[in-house]
Amino acid sequence: MTDRAHRLARARFRAWHRGTREADYMIGGFFDRYHGEWDEAGLAWFEVLLDEEDVDIMAWALGTQAIPPELDGDQMRAMRRLDYVTIQG
Repeated sequence: MTDRAHRLARARFRAWHRGTREADYMIGGFFDRYHGEWDEAGLAWFEVLLDEEDVDIMAWALGTQAIPPELDGDQMRAMRRLDYVTIQG
């Protein structure tokens, strides 16, 4: 397994095993939808995001809390646009 493949597998596991079903669907669903498009910087961004608290990630994605500048950008905007209902539907 390459380093990138290992990192993606680890990120997928961490995205889908957050501790609450809501966070699993939001963060795991985002991973499933976008990980294939990520370059090195995109994967590194997601790995940093995974170190954050679920309540913060969810608040940023739902627009109820200001996004820290280091996490703001195209990927966070994609997270805010993703329709989480259709992922599981």
